[in-house]
Amino acid sequence: MVPTSVPPVEREGRAYQLVPEGSLLKVMVFRGGPLARAGHNHVIASRTMRGTAWVPNDPTHASFEIHVPVQELTIDEPGLRAEEGPDFSAEVPDSAREGTKKNMLGEAMLDGARYPEVILRSERMDSGSAGLLAQVSVSVRDQVRTVAVPLTYEMKADELLVRGELRLKQTDIGLTPFSLLGGALRVEDEMTVKFSLLVRAGQ
Repeated sequence: MVPTSVPPVEREGRAYQLVPEGSLLKVMVFRGGPLARAGHNHVIASRTMRGTAWVPNDPTHASFEIHVPVQELTIDEPGLRAEEGPDFSAEVPDSAREGTKKNMLGEAMLDGARYPEVILRSERMDSGSAGLLAQVSVSVRDQVRTVAVPLTYEMKADELLVRGELRLKQTDIGLTPFSLLGGALRVEDEMTVKFSLLVRAGQ
């Protein structure tokens, strides 16, 4: 049975507020199936996240909580597609972007009408090979799953910049990939997630 809530994490350290205009979350999803050429790869992005990070002297005791409003997710911003290279070089018509967002927010996927946010909460921080490895609870719809997220960070005065990239399966967070025609045209289960989060003290 999948829990619908997670226990609170003890917060240590100074509170830093997420700066939306300096933060970006990107999710790259990929077409699949025998009719894949009829579909598109997509870049889904959030620029309106809100949240707090608590930063003590020992970074392995840091924690955070981030809220991602699903209705404000963007689909295939041209500049973001260009950043991701040849797999995203094809132009996506407005009708395809609109259809992708409608499917993404529909009852079969994020069910945005009933669940307006995806919530990310750190459960634990461990030292990683290049920074930290965060165990993060991901609340999507009525599902709560834990995923491992590698992080790098840069501290400067009253600001902290956190970056990361990982491969993540939709099924790992309780979602069923979109599919048409018995799977002849589908969205692949595995996604690429990239993020850059700016948090600032005294917000």
